[in-house]
Amino acid sequence: MKTKCEEPSVTSSVNLQQLKVRPISPQESERWDQLMRTHHYLGHHHLVGKSLKYVAVLGDEWVALLGWASPAFKCGARDQWIGWTKELQWQRLKYVVNNVRFLVLPGIHIANLASKALALNCRRLSEDWYTAYGHRVVLAETFVDPERFLGTCYRAANWARLGETKGYGRQSGKYYHHGQRKAVFVYPLYPKAGRWLTDSFLVPALRGRVGMMDINEAAIEQPGGLLERFSQLADVRKPRGIRHSFVSVFAVAVCAVLSGADGYRAIGEWAQDLSQEALQRLGCRFSERKGRYEPPSEPTLRRALQSVDAQALDEVVNTWVGEQTDARAVAVDGKAVRGAKNAQGRPLYLFSALVHREAVVIAQRAVDSKHNEITEFQPLLDPLDLSGKVVTADALHTQVEHARYLKEEKNADYVFTVKGNQPTLLSDIASLEDEDFSPSTQGDRKRSRTN
Repeated sequence: MKTKCEEPSVTSSVNLQQLKVRPISPQESERWDQLMRTHHYLGHHHLVGKSLKYVAVLGDEWVALLGWASPAFKCGARDQWIGWTKELQWQRLKYVVNNVRFLVLPGIHIANLASKALALNCRRLSEDWYTAYGHRVVLAETFVDPERFLGTCYRAANWARLGETKGYGRQSGKYYHHGQRKAVFVYPLYPKAGRWLTDSFLVPALRGRVGMMDINEAAIEQPGGLLERFSQLADVRKPRGIRHSFVSVFAVAVCAVLSGADGYRAIGEWAQDLSQEALQRLGCRFSERKGRYEPPSEPTLRRALQSVDAQALDEVVNTWVGEQTDARAVAVDGKAVRGAKNAQGRPLYLFSALVHREAVVIAQRAVDSKHNEITEFQPLLDPLDLSGKVVTADALHTQVEHARYLKEEKNADYVFTVKGNQPTLLSDIASLEDEDFSPSTQGDRKRSRTN
């Protein structure tokens, strides 16, 4: 009879399509630790820093264990491959993860098991890390003892061998030379991992803000960019005590919001996390005394945003954003702003046009209620170039006049939802048969019915 920590015994050829890799449960941690401590050549005490433990299973049988933890603080081969500055390395090292333990359990002899388990683990690692720690990881690393292993499973899983370490270790914050050089392997968990680690601005995807705008690809300091647009706005601040330029303050605030910051505190924290290169690009103040660029503080950002002409700022930002995004599909929608009220004390309601892919606003108007959206539909879209684009809207805007406006005046296509507020149209659509559609769409219609 097997004890709790006894290893399984699986041999011969097995269908690796049945192999699954998953995080262990808290109840399985003792078993995982004991197996790793007993059978791994390095033993096991604990994983350093943030960590995740995985098990590879065939049916109910454990066949391999994998452990991931915080990366090496310094690694010359890795750092040279990434190409980041010391400042960015300090800020973004948490987006690298180290495969510190990998063990195929004794008695397991299955061809290609190790590389398959490693590939499956890497496929889900970043999302699991986000669930556990609130941010993704984009690059995996590991160190292989060349006197014991060739790193075959890493090579088979498309990891790149970068070279060897210099034989130093780190303990209690100090480096010491142990003389055991290790082969360095890395694997990008995303195709753009190297670029994301070295870009001026942290991409929203690393913070879980999928679909937000990537500021790195936007025109900021270039002619016609964001800084030049803001220089056309009037600075209404009192001149006494001003340390940060009007243009830089609003450039920081707008880029923070477009990167996913959803409040004054979040905007301030985003600004404080900016690299020196990013602060320079945003036109921030250079302190001669400190010898570095300084971001505006949260109170400074708050006061500036509360004092600006909101409509003028909105027009500048929306126009600029529309030029930076691939706005082939635009959604029209209205939402009540939670916790906000207008001058009459009623809930503030914003009617907006948003780019589908980036989910950023390119036009918006304040309306009294949901029903006022119909009369504001054309004024909202009038300033936008919609030629050749698709506009989507909910059932409220399934109006003949809206359709005519988009086709004849804006040269755009539309996708409107049909519900019970248009009973005749809804009935007509329900009565359509396959032969009523052109041959190119009949297959899609049949598939949608099946689904």
